[in-house]
Amino acid sequence: MFETTVLTRPIRRPRRLRNSEAIRRLVRETTLTPGKLVLPQFIIDGSQRTEPIGAMPGRSRLTIDLTIDECRRALDLGVRAFALFAAIDTSLKTPEGTEALNPDNLLCRATHAIKEAIPESCVITDVALDPYSSLGHDGLISEAGVVMNDETVDVLAKMAVLHAEAGADIVAPSDMMDGRVGAIRAALDEAGYTQTAILSYTAKYASSFYGPFREALDSAPVVAPNVPKDKRTYQMDPANSREASIEATLDEAEGADMLMVKPAVLYLDIIARLRARTDLPIAAYHVSGEYAMVKAAAQNGWLDERACMMEMLTAIARAGADCILTYAALDYARWWREAFA
Repeated sequence: MFETTVLTRPIRRPRRLRNSEAIRRLVRETTLTPGKLVLPQFIIDGSQRTEPIGAMPGRSRLTIDLTIDECRRALDLGVRAFALFAAIDTSLKTPEGTEALNPDNLLCRATHAIKEAIPESCVITDVALDPYSSLGHDGLISEAGVVMNDETVDVLAKMAVLHAEAGADIVAPSDMMDGRVGAIRAALDEAGYTQTAILSYTAKYASSFYGPFREALDSAPVVAPNVPKDKRTYQMDPANSREASIEATLDEAEGADMLMVKPAVLYLDIIARLRARTDLPIAAYHVSGEYAMVKAAAQNGWLDERACMMEMLTAIARAGADCILTYAALDYARWWREAFA
């Protein structure tokens, strides 16, 4: 005759709270709504013109009028913030990036037009020299081939004021020069733009996942004598995490209103680290390579695009990001409306 053993039944059963979608929604710890997303926009000159970006399926370079149309569609879906990047004609690029200080340049005109057409939108402008530089770097380069920090910061501060004059709600220095947040804050305040916020690219890593973005803006470093072959002397080493805390401390002290981690998915630990040490809002940039990987795999039938993209963006929010810049903003907003609205 077999002996029977009385098993101790568990008192706590976490599965109870997973029994139905209704229960799961009640106890869900992270809810990412479309209002937390920022849609990056690549802008080209002209009108009624679209240039699909090969390495970023579903995204295109758009003229200002078509950008406004897309921004309106985004607002209807609950996405209210837009990060603008100007893809200027090659003929306007110089080693010094002089077009960046033209008050009538493409980015300034786009900012003004969007704010005039959609005043309730939040426009975020990119402050860096790489879209304007014929050398493809975020800063000025000396004859010896060194990216010059302080000289670049002077230009960035002037750029930020021009963007504020055009109507930018938030200026976002993406260059990673030391001291640029303080210089930009001082320049904005002196010009009377005390309400223009600064979203600092605080922890921007020298990542290999920026390729599609650089294709979209034609902003990769050129191969030429006395031109650094990459951006590793100013963007952060992917092997470092403590350094992000140093950058955050400096940016906060210099007057940043928000801090950013870029890339996002591969740097969730950095998002969590900064979330634990600052009360400032944390933004994360779901970069072009992270976006393109899911798109390409989905096109080959290897992944479920909707499920993977929603999981990926939720993970970024779960790590501590208050808002996310993502090329999937419109897709996510549509999926979210279908699933949760």
